[in-house]
Amino acid sequence: MAPNRRRTGSRPYRRTVRVAELLREIIADELQVIGDERLELVSITGVQVDSEFRTGSVYFDTAFGDGGDDAVIIEALDEHRVRLQRAIATQARLRRTPELSFRADEGVRAGLRVESILRDLDDGSAPAPETDESDQGS
Repeated sequence: MAPNRRRTGSRPYRRTVRVAELLREIIADELQVIGDERLELVSITGVQVDSEFRTGSVYFDTAFGDGGDDAVIIEALDEHRVRLQRAIATQARLRRTPELSFRADEGVRAGLRVESILRDLDDGSAPAPETDESDQGS
């Protein structure tokens, strides 16, 4: 075996993916302990960390999924950011604790919109597609 070759282990995921999932679990557990009523119906859908683990983007969604309270939820999460980072520091074995930022998970919401449209099509109650008047003159 050449000395500069990397061994391929049995682990199919990169380390950042594993760490991101660990952070998601720690943050979700900590939100249950915090007891802030603004965060009662919030679920952590994912975390993305950079390769150096300096920053982490935490994605969330609410039970309603409408995005109406996103600003309030982000404000509440920002208020608890230090506590969440402290929980990560004590529970995860990382050299560096990433600085967290919070974002609504638009992917989940887009999926819900598509599901709603498909359900309406299946029921036959979908509105007729809008036509552009400039296309009708051709």
